Amino acid sequence: MQSSDTVALITGAGSGIGKATATLLAKRGSYVGLLGRNEEELLETLNEIRADGGDGMVLTADIADSKEMRVAADRLFAVRGRLDSVVASAGVNGVWAPIDDLTPEEWDKTIAINLRGTYLTLHHTVPKMKQTGGGAIVVVSSINGTRTFTSPGATAYSATKAGQLAMVQQLALELGRHQIRINAVCPGKIDTEISDNTAQRGKEETEIPVIWPEGDIPLTQGAAGKAQDVAEVIAFLCSSGARHVTGSPVWIDGGQSLLR
Repeated sequence: MQSSDTVALITGAGSGIGKATATLLAKRGSYVGLLGRNEEELLETLNEIRADGGDGMVLTADIADSKEMRVAADRLFAVRGRLDSVVASAGVNGVWAPIDDLTPEEWDKTIAINLRGTYLTLHHTVPKMKQTGGGAIVVVSSINGTRTFTSPGATAYSATKAGQLAMVQQLALELGRHQIRINAVCPGKIDTEISDNTAQRGKEETEIPVIWPEGDIPLTQGAAGKAQDVAEVIAFLCSSGARHVTGSPVWIDGGQSLLR
C-alpha cells in the first residue's frame, strides 16, 4: 500500500495506462502529479481523483522538451517537498512502415517521445528522489522489442521499447546505492487509445502471416487486457511489497508474447 504522504509523478496521466495508474495510486493514498500535454484530459483525471477522495496537481508539459519537464518536476517538488514514485507512461506508437519507407522525420519523432521522453523524465526526477531518500520508478515499455518482433513495420517503436528496458536494467545498478528501484512493465494488447496515434503503411510488405484459430491471447481467448490490469502491477512495483525488486521486466499480456 502507498502511504498517505507519498508523492507520485505519472506521465501520460490524461488517458490509458497513465490515467488508470494515477487514479489507483491516488486511491491508495499518494498525492499525484499528473503530467501530459493535454490539460483538459489531465483536469478530467484530477477531478475524478478528487471526487474519489484523493488529490494531486496538473503538470502540463511535453516529455520531449527538457525545459518543460524540468519546470514540471520542480513545481511538484516545490508543492510537496518530496518525490517517492515516478511512472514513465507517456508514449506513442508512431508510424509503422517498411524501413525503406519510414522517413527520418517519422523515426525521429518516435525516438523523441518514447526514448528521449523517458530519459528526460528520469533526468529531471531522479535528483529529487535522491534528495528524499529513494523511491520507485516504473517505465512502461511493451512486449514489442522486448519479447516479440512480429508487429509489421514497428521498427522505430520496438527500438524505443527495447531501449527503455535497457535503460531500466542499466539504471537498476546505478541507482541501487541511492535506494531507488527501477522496473519495467511490458504490456501486450491493452484496451487504450494508443492506436489513435498510430499510422501504418506497407503492412503487406513487412508482416509475417500467422493464423491464431482461438485468439492470440491465451488467458482471455483473444480479448485485450485493461489499463487497470497494468496499473495494478505498476502500483505493486511502486509499493513496499516490491522492496527487493529492481531491474526487472514484467510482461502483462495474458501470455500473448509467448505465442509470438
